Order: sequence, then C-alpha cells, then structure tokens
Amino acid sequence: MKYLPIDSQLFIQNRNNFVKHLKPNSIAIFNSNDEMPFNADQTHPFKQNSDIFYLSGIDQEESILLIYPDCPNPKYREALFLKKTSAYIAVWEGHKYTEAEATATSGITTVHWKEEFPAIFNMLMNHAENVYLNTNENDRASIIVTSRDARFVTDTKSRFPLHNYERSAPIMAKLRTSKSEFEKQLIQTACDITNKAFRRVLAFVKPGVMEYEIEAEIMHTFLSNRATRQAYGSIIASGANACVLHYVDNNQPCNDGDLLLMDFGAEYANYCADLTRTIPVNGKFTQRQKDVYNAVLRVQREAIKMMHVGMILKDFNAEVGKVMEKELLGLGLITDTDVKNQNPDNPAYKKYFMHGTGHHLGLDVHDIGDHYAPLAEGAILTCEPGIYIPEENIGIRIENDIMITSNGKYDFMKDCPVEVEEIEGLMG
Repeated sequence: MKYLPIDSQLFIQNRNNFVKHLKPNSIAIFNSNDEMPFNADQTHPFKQNSDIFYLSGIDQEESILLIYPDCPNPKYREALFLKKTSAYIAVWEGHKYTEAEATATSGITTVHWKEEFPAIFNMLMNHAENVYLNTNENDRASIIVTSRDARFVTDTKSRFPLHNYERSAPIMAKLRTSKSEFEKQLIQTACDITNKAFRRVLAFVKPGVMEYEIEAEIMHTFLSNRATRQAYGSIIASGANACVLHYVDNNQPCNDGDLLLMDFGAEYANYCADLTRTIPVNGKFTQRQKDVYNAVLRVQREAIKMMHVGMILKDFNAEVGKVMEKELLGLGLITDTDVKNQNPDNPAYKKYFMHGTGHHLGLDVHDIGDHYAPLAEGAILTCEPGIYIPEENIGIRIENDIMITSNGKYDFMKDCPVEVEEIEGLMG
C-alpha cells in the first residue's frame, strides 16, 4: 500500500461498534472484493470491499473476516482468513500479509490461511443460530456482476438452509455514516492532497492546454503524495463540456475565454476526497462568468449554513433549491412567471441546476447513507451546487466536503482557493 500504516484502534473500535448490533449467538462474514478481469491474463487494479476494510483494515484480495462474539471457543470470536503467501507468489505478485502483519493491521489475533476457512466455518455453524451476510445495498448501486459476498450468500444458504439469516448492510450503513476522529484525519489527508493538486493546476492552466494534460498534473500530485488512486474518474471539462455532468473524455483543448470545470479527488487509505472548482482558462473571469460564479458560491455558503445534525438530505436538497431559484431570477435565467407556473415535481430552477446538492462521502465517493433518515452526528456530505447554461457555454460547480457535528460544521476544503480574486491572483 502507498499510504502510511493506520492505527489498528480504528478497526478494533469499528468491530466493537458492529457487534453491539448483532443478535445473541450470531456469526457474521465479510468477503473481500474480487480481482476483476481485464483482458488476456490481466486484472484491473484491486479495490478492497469497503465493509471488510472498515472492520479490519485488511487491504488485500481473497480475504475473509469472521465475527462471532458468542463463540464458545474464544479463539474464533473474531478471525481473519487470508491468501497464503509463498516464495513463488512473492516473486510474481509481490508481498502479501504475514499472519503477524495482519494482526498488527487489524488487531485480530486469530489469523489463518483461506484454505482453512471451510472446515472452521462448518464447525462454527454448528453452534451459531443467526448468520449475518453482507450485500451491497448502496441505493446508487447498479449491480450486473456477482461478488464474492453474493456468491457466499448463495452457497451458505444452500448448505445451511435452517439457520436464521440477517442483513449486515443496515448495520454497516448506520455505522459508516458517522465518521470517527480516525476517519476524519484520513479524509483530511485525502483532501489536502486534492488541494495540492488544485493549486498545481492553477499554475499550469492556460489557453491551448489539453484537458488530459491537466488530468496528468492532478495524477502527478496524487501519486507523489501517497494517494492510492483517483477516488473516481476525474472530470476535466472546458467550455461546453462543463454542462455535461459526468463528462470524462477529457480530450479537448482549453480555449481562451472559456471556463474550466474540474471535479476530482484523491483516495488515501481507501478514504475519498471530492472537490469541484471552476476557473477561467485565461486566468480572468468575464463579468458574466463572475456573476454566475458568485451566485453559485452564495448558494453553496447558504447550503452549508443549513446543514445540521438530524436534517433529512431529501428535504435539504429542496430547501437549497429555493435559494438557487432566487439566484437564477437575479441572473435573468428564469422569470417570476416561470416560477409561478412551475411543476412542483420539476421546479423551474431544475433547468439550470438539475442535480442534488450533496451526497455522503467516506470509503466510497458516493458513500452509504439514507437520504430519508435524520443525519447522524459525524456524517460527511459534499456540498456542490452548480449552474449550467449551455446556450452561454457556461458550466460552474463549486464543491466542498463538510462534516456535520453538534458543535457545527467542519470544512475539509477550507484552505482550497474558492474566491474569484483568489483564483485570479494565483493564476496570474
């Protein structure tokens, strides 16, 4: 791993919180993600399953976490099963966890090779009454391939049909929504790396550069600062491309007079940053660009003020829409008549601001979380209003990452340039 070692207390604490939600005499199993095939004998870069990482810190393929708090044999109240390393694997694939390293990372003392899992699991199932199985229940997920967890669900229910089965996902969603101080620091590191990349770009952008050259500058900063990877595919969108919300081609020139919308984030220790900034390619906003930019910035600041523990994300988005409506009226993009005649299910402001204001952030850039439940203490949300005017070649979004606590808000991007004058000064 590129990132520095993480204090195992994070994972010990997370497991202690998890077991509080289990029924008596329950066993829970979590599997790593698959290595996904590419072409020929290649695989895509491995990305660990967020739940097993959250509970163990183990960042390696073919891993299994077993949790059985009431196990009659104390040895198996928590256990890891890992890919067995060898001199051959070390030569061809590189270093894998030793048993001692796995214990140091996770705080789990019982570590076996994965080949031992079937026999041990069969033995423990003779004692367990309830079985907690893990599934991907993120409401944004569109799953078309089977995962190790999904295959394990099918196999286990087939072999042990008379046990009582429970879902781990609702417990994990509740726990992962509220971030600890450990997690706050890891996300701050990801955001700090992202801020460095943005400042590098401010000194690099000029008319004529290609969008992919800017992406390369960002990736240089990420990798030279221990980021694992991009948290998601970077959006480097100049001119009209900025009005395409998920533009990822990044293959066009940046022209004099255009705006450049950049939505990118570093991933550090599997924790994600998510930043959007919009800058003038030539270093100077036109008056119209400045007016629209400042309107978006005002909406963002009002939206951050609205954030609080206990709020409902769905309701929050609707309230931010009212602020955006006022700004769009001021910019002459919609009229009072448009507002008066609007469909409540598709308000007039949606023509120029068609997405939500924020989403949960953490181990996944679109982290697990309930849009209809009161927001938990320690939740982290993005705040990313935008205005998109294709007919004027203007697309502007501004995004910061905000932790919400009973003591107020914490902005992970507070040191990232955002004012018009600050951006123009750094570019000049």
